[in-house]
Amino acid sequence: MTSFAQRPRAGAAASAVSALTAPYPVMVMDKTGQVVDLNDAAVALLPKARAKRHAAPPGWLAAAHGAPGVTDVSGTVGDRFFSAHPTALPSGDTAWWLVEQTAYRSVLRELEAERERARFLTEASSRLLASLNLKRCMEVTARLAAEHLADAAFVIAPTMARKLPTVVCDHEGRLSHRTLSNAAHTLPGLPEALRGFPPAPSRWIDPASAPAWLIPPGFGEVGSVAITPLPGHGVPAGALVLLRRKEQSAFTESEEELAGLYAARAGAAMSAARLYAEQNTITDTLMRELLPPTLRQLDGVEFAGGYRASGDSERIGGDFYDLHPPSEDCPEALAVLGDVAGKGLEAAVLTGKIRNTLQALLPLGADHARMLRLMNNALLNSHHTRFVTLVLASARREQQDVVLRLTSAGHCPPLVVRGDGTVQVPDTGGTLIGVLPEIASRTAKVRLAPGETCLLYTDGVTEAKGGPLGDAQFGEERLQRALARCAGLPAEAVVEHVQMLVSEWIGDGVHDDIAVVAITAPRGVRLSAVDGTTSGRFTP
Repeated sequence: MTSFAQRPRAGAAASAVSALTAPYPVMVMDKTGQVVDLNDAAVALLPKARAKRHAAPPGWLAAAHGAPGVTDVSGTVGDRFFSAHPTALPSGDTAWWLVEQTAYRSVLRELEAERERARFLTEASSRLLASLNLKRCMEVTARLAAEHLADAAFVIAPTMARKLPTVVCDHEGRLSHRTLSNAAHTLPGLPEALRGFPPAPSRWIDPASAPAWLIPPGFGEVGSVAITPLPGHGVPAGALVLLRRKEQSAFTESEEELAGLYAARAGAAMSAARLYAEQNTITDTLMRELLPPTLRQLDGVEFAGGYRASGDSERIGGDFYDLHPPSEDCPEALAVLGDVAGKGLEAAVLTGKIRNTLQALLPLGADHARMLRLMNNALLNSHHTRFVTLVLASARREQQDVVLRLTSAGHCPPLVVRGDGTVQVPDTGGTLIGVLPEIASRTAKVRLAPGETCLLYTDGVTEAKGGPLGDAQFGEERLQRALARCAGLPAEAVVEHVQMLVSEWIGDGVHDDIAVVAITAPRGVRLSAVDGTTSGRFTP
């Protein structure tokens, strides 16, 4: 195609315009718009001009001739596209040079179409990756396909069950959810697409064979169907079915190629969402086993616990507590609070193993020293190099009081707040677990009167840094002063008070895992069995 730079300059001679060697079709028109001369290229372009020298110009050129200020005009001649450029001649006539731009226009259309495809795929990638929810991802996939690729779209996800979850976006943009069972096999090419096989060209699919379940209400007659797999990470993510109504054009090879590129992005997003959902389910299941339990009143003794992981985005860590009810082998309720060296998920994994080991040792719960020795042997024989500190608290009700047996194994000493606000430190201590082949421990016996509390806690409380300058530890002395104000409070109130003070002290600072357990002798009588319809009853 000749560039515009090759246009002749104004003032060229009329004889040059009509020369047989002119590179462009040239038409010379007088002031009235009549064609007075043509060169051979113009005669070839306008076959009717061969029979009549004074041929009529194309309508778009005749309309532009003589119009003031016109320098360039364009239009079609047959199935070809031309731009026309005027040159004023000394005779007063005008020579119109016609430059063909058919190929140029075709390239422009292809370039714009490619840009539109790129914009669509970019938008699709952005919207598909905006969510890791599989249901939401399927909805976005169906909606985008119906908006840009077809009149209606089906997104079908494979499952191990017989029923296949399906999202439909119809010709009016409405989303709906369905399930398909054996109906999926009634559409040719769909079972293969669900297994990840390459798509069959849409021209091979007879639209008349489309089953009734595939046609949205009010859609009308199906004109063309395209089915493409949604490739995932190693396994198929599903299939995409596109429908066009009969009055629309059939899918071209270029459009099927675009659908394949879109399906690759959608399949990757759906596969990532499914993987995230599976991992999230596994994590939640494991998390439920690793999270500290909810403590309650047990055998006439109040228990309450509180936990805060070292990271605000984490739910588990190295601190833990458990409460085991009385049994035939161990007639006392046993509370356990521990601290595994380290924090985060790795410490939480060892925490779960320690809790399981303690569960297995419950028949020996009456003998704290023996439980700790067996736990020490178990850790020494494992591949873990971490150690743990523990405190065991066996509790039983004796009339209105609660009798505790407390044994610390390298752990922070328990604290007891009396009814008058006095805080005492029971005489218990011992060797941490998982380091030395032989350990020693010392058990203290404590009696709690009604309203008195024993607090078990990890060093995340006393070593929490904060305060006015942000570098002071909360410390045991400050903890004892806080407990002195908790005299007579229920176990849950004591835990909440301690947690609140420590959180205020830390502020936005970095901290270790924090775990707190309160054991309280209930005060006097309490109202129970209140359900809104009965009067309830008083129990000791």
